[in-house]
Amino acid sequence: MSGPRGGQAAAGPPGRPAAAGPVCFKAACPDCRARFELDAAALRLVIGGSRRTTFYSFTCPECAAAVRKPAGERIVELLTGGGVSTLRSV
Repeated sequence: MSGPRGGQAAAGPPGRPAAAGPVCFKAACPDCRARFELDAAALRLVIGGSRRTTFYSFTCPECAAAVRKPAGERIVELLTGGGVSTLRSV
């Protein structure tokens, strides 16, 4: 998983950030080894009580495999900042 990519819209007022366009995340499938970009709606983030229970998931657009990968602090930050749907588990 690599950071979000997004286009930039017209600049906002001074002192406020410009509005960003749609965010895309680079990802890869461990099954078919395809590399692709996914928008935030294609990803799900689960934040658990430990590193083992915090992960993100998606369906590979090439082979339809259900992919689940661990999400460290930086990945959680990128995904939540990019608008990925988040579920907190106990």
